[in-house]
Amino acid sequence: MHTGMRGMLIDITERKQLEKRLEDSIGVLSKTLNDAVITMGKIVEMKDPYTAGHQLQVARLAAAMAELMGLTPQQVDNINTTAAVHDIGKIYIPSDILAKPGKLNQLEISIIRTHAQGSYDILKNIDFPGPIAAIALQHHERLDGSGYPNKLKGPDISLEARILAVADVVEAMSSHRPYRPSLGIDAALEEIISNRGLLYDAGAVDACVKLIREKGFKLEY
Repeated sequence: MHTGMRGMLIDITERKQLEKRLEDSIGVLSKTLNDAVITMGKIVEMKDPYTAGHQLQVARLAAAMAELMGLTPQQVDNINTTAAVHDIGKIYIPSDILAKPGKLNQLEISIIRTHAQGSYDILKNIDFPGPIAAIALQHHERLDGSGYPNKLKGPDISLEARILAVADVVEAMSSHRPYRPSLGIDAALEEIISNRGLLYDAGAVDACVKLIREKGFKLEY
């Protein structure tokens, strides 16, 4: 009596080819999406040249903060993508308000504040691999409910949006605006430290301060 093993060879060539085509398609879609994000960023800069580079600087800082805080690679990517387009809603704001020198009046401030909703309305129609539109909508919310557009409080604001909020404040205060000169990085850090846990997420504040004061992270101008 002979004992043996019977095996079956399966031609996996076709499957491998299918997997390769799928990988190529995903790569093309990813590049197309990335190109769209970059284009949207440039549209905002054309509308509001005073914030040229703002979104990309916020993206650098916010993504570094998220990594330091131990967020997942997907969360970091979501934050990076959102930060790169979070002000796209400014295309709805009249240029004379965006570039106005001197102090804005209350009506102008209320118009400026519509940009978060505007960003959401634009981004919600794009099939991003993450809640990009929702994060953009919430990036001006504050822990105590004093933010906008929906006056959300604490945990009702996504962690990604809380991180983006801190990075956005620090970059904005550190750069020049039509209505004021740069306030400097020290003033920006003092703002988030003094309002740590009140307006801004404590973990996000700690990560931002550590990056800049201990790890040598610098905003690029």
